[in-house]
Amino acid sequence: MPAKYKQLADMLRRDAGKIQEEGGSRLPTEMEIAASYSVSRQTVRSALKELEDEGLIERRQGSGSYINPARPVHGSDHIAVVTTFIDDYIFPSILHDAQRIFSDHGYSTLVYTTENSVGKENEILSELLYREIDAILIEGSRTAYPTPNTSLFTGLRKRGIPVLFLHGKYSNLPGFPSVLDDNVGGGYQLGKYLISKGHTQIAGIFKSDDSQGPERYFGVISAMTDFQIRINDSRFCWYDTEDRKDILSGDRLGGTKLSRFIDERLGDATALVCYNDEIAYAAIQHLLRRGRTIPDDIAVVSFDNSFYSQIGSVPITSLGHKAPRSGIAAAELLLKMLEGAGAESVLLRWELISRQSG
Repeated sequence: MPAKYKQLADMLRRDAGKIQEEGGSRLPTEMEIAASYSVSRQTVRSALKELEDEGLIERRQGSGSYINPARPVHGSDHIAVVTTFIDDYIFPSILHDAQRIFSDHGYSTLVYTTENSVGKENEILSELLYREIDAILIEGSRTAYPTPNTSLFTGLRKRGIPVLFLHGKYSNLPGFPSVLDDNVGGGYQLGKYLISKGHTQIAGIFKSDDSQGPERYFGVISAMTDFQIRINDSRFCWYDTEDRKDILSGDRLGGTKLSRFIDERLGDATALVCYNDEIAYAAIQHLLRRGRTIPDDIAVVSFDNSFYSQIGSVPITSLGHKAPRSGIAAAELLLKMLEGAGAESVLLRWELISRQSG
């Protein structure tokens, strides 16, 4: 982590930019800065000395520190994008969309990955709290649970850095805008679709530690409840981040969590709702190896309408986004936030793309 005076210098650069935008030129006094940022007077002097050496401010004896009119202060022109997994199959297109829009508006992108770890998220936010950045687009880690990183998020907000959540948000962090999928509505849509096809024995595979999983599950079982379809809890499989590699690995003679679920708990289910296309693709491979035919023996449906839904021997019925895509919607909303506009959260609707699997 940078020295404390360098952290303070970064924050004062941002403050100077705001003062200049408002038509001012004078920075607060050393005493005011020390009180505002809870640092010593010596730390303030070292930070101001760095800004003076850069030519960004002029320090006038007995008068204070002034922004150098010959060196206008601008923002950093950097937007941080924090994702859970940079190699996640849906993230490259999201990042491409967002980076293109940010670039068109003069911003470069700094990309960080948490690997869906709350601890790594803490480390990244601690760094960003003292970096010279303009905004943060973040995919929260394990959003099914409350976050312990609330002080870091509120600290970023106090610095005037817009923070926008993508895909999931924390239950104990109200007031932060987000761009989310309509996961409950999507789950309901898939459940209703399967029921309309005559399925009454419905199973599911969902991720437990990201908020999307419980929401999608709730949508499915809500549809089942509304149409008076019996819910069999044993037919629903849950996995977390640590299970993901096991779920997606080969069969290993029935040794994976997915294969055990199919062999031991799927029973006479005639339809399977999967958390996403990646899981659906893996489930179909397991089912085919067991001699099951799709969709005659069992229908398989999922979320994302990604390339996984089209590369296998059985194309997958999947929910995709109506325009705009999430990366575009998030980038456009974050730019509005940077302009000082009010930020209304966005809920992205799904549309069903019917294919051979169900």
